[in-house]
Amino acid sequence: MINIQKLKQWKQQGRKIVVLTAWDYAIAQLLDAAGVDIILVGDSLGMVTLGYETTLPLTLEEMIHHTKAVRRGVKRALVVCDLPFLSYQESSQQAIHSAGRVLKETGAQAVKLEGGYPAAAETVARLTAIGIPVMGHVGLTPQSVHLLGYRQQGKTNDDADRIFAEAIALGEAGAFAIVLEHIPSDLAMKITQTLTIPTIGIGAGGHCDGQVLVTADLLGLSEKLPPFAKSYVNLRQEITEAVQTFSYEVQEQKFPRIE
Repeated sequence: MINIQKLKQWKQQGRKIVVLTAWDYAIAQLLDAAGVDIILVGDSLGMVTLGYETTLPLTLEEMIHHTKAVRRGVKRALVVCDLPFLSYQESSQQAIHSAGRVLKETGAQAVKLEGGYPAAAETVARLTAIGIPVMGHVGLTPQSVHLLGYRQQGKTNDDADRIFAEAIALGEAGAFAIVLEHIPSDLAMKITQTLTIPTIGIGAGGHCDGQVLVTADLLGLSEKLPPFAKSYVNLRQEITEAVQTFSYEVQEQKFPRIE
């Protein structure tokens, strides 16, 4: 089974890390069998699975429910669960309680939280001090959608300096990896070269130590793709056509066959 120490070794060896999201048992089984290294139960499931307009309405109970299902389908990959909005920002005590519940109740090996310093870095330090592995997340942070929007971050010198400092602070606080979302490639490269822990890019160019996509985007299930995503198959079309064919055969009495 993949662990945090192996991820750090892979960074040193230059072996790229493959990360995808999952939201249920079936998808998790498929990703794990296909050799994905990290399966992230991302709060994106609030939008792609539960139909919320943003990730903000998602609750800790919903994340725990889905992470339990995902974990039951995984034998090899490292399972990481997002801490949803307002499940860790109020205080370190709240973060410890939320993260502790995730690890105890779901079997996930780590949690992920958004933001830099000082608050997020302090929270990471408190969590890692009691043995809870934490993945950081800087750049475009979807839980701050009303403040940042969905546009690329780090384009000005001040913003780039802030994101760089946040990444360094998270690494120093004990994060085992950091997601870099929708930032310029040169900034991602600078962060990746500076940190001793792996960086996982999404819309951050090819210099990161690994890459993550929302699986619904990869499979062509999403109605609209972000500019940095890629679909490798169009399951929306294939599922629609399969259902239409089934409907036709039922209505025309071609399925099931009458013996």
